[in-house]
Amino acid sequence: MDQSFLMGMLVKAPPGRLEVRNVTKIFNPDTNDVPTVEDCSFTVEENTLTVMLGPSGCGKSTLINLIAGYDKPTSGEILLGGKPVTRPDSNRLVVFQETALFPWMTIIDNIMFGPLCGHADEKTTRARAVGLLEKTGLRDFANRYPSHLSGGMQRRAELARAIINQPALMLMDEPFRGLDAMTRELMQEHYLRLFEEQPNTNLFVTSEIEEAIFLGDRLLLMSQKPARVKKIIEIDLPRPRTFHMLTSKRYLQLFEETIVTMHAEASSAFAGTTLMRDMVEGMGARQNPDN
Repeated sequence: MDQSFLMGMLVKAPPGRLEVRNVTKIFNPDTNDVPTVEDCSFTVEENTLTVMLGPSGCGKSTLINLIAGYDKPTSGEILLGGKPVTRPDSNRLVVFQETALFPWMTIIDNIMFGPLCGHADEKTTRARAVGLLEKTGLRDFANRYPSHLSGGMQRRAELARAIINQPALMLMDEPFRGLDAMTRELMQEHYLRLFEEQPNTNLFVTSEIEEAIFLGDRLLLMSQKPARVKKIIEIDLPRPRTFHMLTSKRYLQLFEETIVTMHAEASSAFAGTTLMRDMVEGMGARQNPDN
């Protein structure tokens, strides 16, 4: 047998590297149901921030649930660090669209909950929790309850609660959805600062193009349902990121490349409908404002 092949077999996958291989998910296979995800493959490299961008209802959250181990693929496989994902595990943590803080616990107790359940040292855990509260601007609210905090502050607390567990993979399922524009921008800044100070493997799901380009190292542009990767775009904007980059020539080039792909994909879902004709007319008006 070829020796180089044997050497390759001995090389272990990085513990945070995610591989999705030819995954299909059909929720009701006995009724010839249309797949939600079909023959979907991609990788998320270790210590990178990969963004999955796609329209609502295309199957992004289904993929997150499969990667988290909350559900199983109909076919295909998902690997983290070279090991199959078969069930939920603390090495894969999800920050959901809805708040998941325990309402009967203070903010600092919420953040410390995971490590203490794993029998971590309480003094060390508290020190780490206080440090994360400092970084997220919540130190003065450590002993408040979630209901006493704004939506944006609750989101920051949930980020801290996930990060303190040091998972191999962070799954962010549209975590800033529903926030007002200013709060959303602040959350993006907090999230980026935490990632850039201590990079780990992140898969961030969004339907917002601006957010995707601003945050990501790589974009996975998803098709309409059934979900599969339509195109991959590498984001070469330098880090640390600032909002000044949103007016840069390179950002605008990336935005144009992304929106052309996403518009073509969205158009296919409405082909031949009145809505499609309205969309085409609207795009034409924007491209030819003097006509």
